[in-house]
Amino acid sequence: MTARIAGITGAPYARIMSVGSYRPERVVTNDEVCLRIDSTDEWIRERSGIVERRYAAADESVVDLAVSAAAKALASSGIDAEQLGFVLIATVTHPYPTPSAAADVAYRLGAVNAGATDISSACAGFCYGLAMAQDMIRCGSAEYVLLVGVEKLTDWIDLDDRSTAFIFADGAGAVVVGPSDEPAIGPVVWGSDGSQLDAISMTQSLTDYRDHGGPRFPTLSMQGQQVFRWAVSTMSKVANEALERAGVSADDLDAFIPHQANMRITDALIRALKLPSHVPVARDIETTGNTSAASIPIAMDRMLSTGEVPHGGTALLIGFGAGLAYAAQVATLP
Repeated sequence: MTARIAGITGAPYARIMSVGSYRPERVVTNDEVCLRIDSTDEWIRERSGIVERRYAAADESVVDLAVSAAAKALASSGIDAEQLGFVLIATVTHPYPTPSAAADVAYRLGAVNAGATDISSACAGFCYGLAMAQDMIRCGSAEYVLLVGVEKLTDWIDLDDRSTAFIFADGAGAVVVGPSDEPAIGPVVWGSDGSQLDAISMTQSLTDYRDHGGPRFPTLSMQGQQVFRWAVSTMSKVANEALERAGVSADDLDAFIPHQANMRITDALIRALKLPSHVPVARDIETTGNTSAASIPIAMDRMLSTGEVPHGGTALLIGFGAGLAYAAQVATLP
């Protein structure tokens, strides 16, 4: 007789319970960036919307940044670290292929009962992780999930590269996701286009560098115009599909929180979505720069803490970047 495997039942729905963020202390202005690249403050503001960004200290690691943001999210969630069933870290800048940043974060927080792993979806990582966290909770494999988007991009960019040096920065944002009696995270719309791997990539693989060397340690490279055209033409369709699948319209939104890639991309998405003027839009990139997987939760935390958006409001989230990967969903704000 074939044995029957016992099933498990999770919560009917999931929700974001809390959010926390960490911005490194060091503020880096455009004028400072321009000491190493051929550019100006005016050009950077016009092309990206960035006025300043944050750099982590040399002795601050990806794990340090993640723990700082996660501790704030946990403190606001009303649960203890021991109750976490999973710790999920979205990052592409943890310098160790193994062990994961998530395992270290879980240990340092005291999440002794949690599974832990990292995901590598770059700027789409937070939205990917939110979909995964919801699925874990609804399937019953975890009651509470800690999701952290964290990057220390200054370890992986060439500060003399005019195409990337002014854009990327460091930071971390975290949310605790838990059970809900009503829908609070909409269906995810996600995908990737591997035919455009070269749009955002590395100058060289680490193994090639080890075996053959090179003039510089491998760093992040980006084809800015290629990424801009792709984001503007494709992400509006993804955002509209996320709204449709969630059963809400742009007029129903209390916030639009896109990945903080470039202010011009954000403006193009607003036009494409025909977003009503009363809907607040995250523009955190102005003072934080592009922090990849961390940008959405950092921006969310700022909008909530300043009162720009209401707790319990409805937000459209969308992340997009290297891969080229993307993900979007509608969510109720904590």
